[in-house]
Amino acid sequence: MSSVNPRRWWALLVLATAQFMVIMDTSIIGVALPEMQRDLGFSPGDLQWVFNAYVVAFGGLLLLGGRLSDLFGARRVFVTGWGVLIAGSVVAAAAQSAAVEIAGRAVQGVGGALIAPSAMTLLMILFSHDPRELGKALALYGAAAPAGGTAGVFLGGVFTEWLSWPWIFIIYVPIGIATLLATGLLPSVQPRRGGVDVLGAGAVTAGLALAVFAVVRAPEVGWGAAATVVQLAGAAALLALFLVIQRTARSPLMPLGVWRTPRLASANLAMVLLGAAWIPMWYFLNLYLQQVLGYGAFASGAALLPMTGLLMVVMTLLSARLLGRFGPKPLLVGGLLTLAAGLLWLSAVEPTGSFAVDVLPASLVAALGMSLAYIPGLMAAMSGVPQEQAGLASGIVNTTYQVGSALGLAALTALATSQGADRLGDLPALTDGFSAAFTGAAAVAAAGALLTALFMGRRGSSRPAAGAAGADAGAGAGAGAEEVRL
Repeated sequence: MSSVNPRRWWALLVLATAQFMVIMDTSIIGVALPEMQRDLGFSPGDLQWVFNAYVVAFGGLLLLGGRLSDLFGARRVFVTGWGVLIAGSVVAAAAQSAAVEIAGRAVQGVGGALIAPSAMTLLMILFSHDPRELGKALALYGAAAPAGGTAGVFLGGVFTEWLSWPWIFIIYVPIGIATLLATGLLPSVQPRRGGVDVLGAGAVTAGLALAVFAVVRAPEVGWGAAATVVQLAGAAALLALFLVIQRTARSPLMPLGVWRTPRLASANLAMVLLGAAWIPMWYFLNLYLQQVLGYGAFASGAALLPMTGLLMVVMTLLSARLLGRFGPKPLLVGGLLTLAAGLLWLSAVEPTGSFAVDVLPASLVAALGMSLAYIPGLMAAMSGVPQEQAGLASGIVNTTYQVGSALGLAALTALATSQGADRLGDLPALTDGFSAAFTGAAAVAAAGALLTALFMGRRGSSRPAAGAAGADAGAGAGAGAEEVRL
């Protein structure tokens, strides 16, 4: 058993800050989009690529980031990721055209794809000695993700209203430098021998990007149009090619045997649907506050702070205890159903509504559902994975959540637009569109609850996966699985 790192909680602060910033990068641009559209000349159809360029690069390259973390050492990849994220932030802040802005956002996504899986690997190494500490650490780390997503909306409003939109990217430079200076707190991880599956990484990234592009463009060209059909078929072919490559490659990006790990498949299915319901919720809730209720950028962001507070309280104070008592399956099912209930409540928004009646109570119910489901999903996906595949498992679960977010937002944007969400100034039509999006998100969350109930076993193996015998982090993950009845 490895010695306990006396600075592990300070190291966790560095890792949680990284997780907070990476996820915040997907949401902080929301309230700034109108100003960016005006200043950089974005067309209405291309504007959403300020969001999607980041998410596609992030989600598409997370598996590669996890593999690189396992091969070259998690701390080294973590540091490299921050360097890339800082560079992308500088490009995005200084952009004078739409094309450069999208390029900067894509570079930011590449940095995030290196940071997220390496941070999870470092966390598992730091806290593998004690399953109780591991549970607490995962709760704190996990709380940083949805808190970062929600706080991004608020901070985006602050910077946009009081400074200017480039500040939503400039903020990453000093925080990134401070994080790099603090990486001495992180454990050094020896690199492992192996190759990098560049062909597989290209296939999965291209496939995911084409799928998101097809869904985003479908409302304009039609779901039955030849272009949409060809793009979706091409995405499916690329993803199928990725699976073929993984079966035949000498050093596959995602060894298919990892899916034999108990609960990995069902946990990732739950996470993809959780992302597909949660991210569209805050996106359309922010639009409802600004475009229907008339809130400014700052007020709109501030209105979402109660959700952030509830997320932090439940995740940091209750998640580990609830996991230890009930295990992940009941919490995942209950959390997804609670999220669905909050979204269904939000679907009743009115053109003449108010924050206190139409938004606050329903958003708190939705946030409670998210806070109950997110940590169990992470824990179920990571338990039983040997140390040499920790980065891979982290990359998979982060990929499913981010890809679910991108595809969910694209699909529900199409639904909202078809019901009137593109008719600016027509409050009844806008409200109908947003209501349809909330209803669709509720259906996604309910489907996640049903599929989790059907396919996730109540108990998984308490032993680490084959090949992890004697590995400290793997043994710790296995012990943690038994402690929380995974």
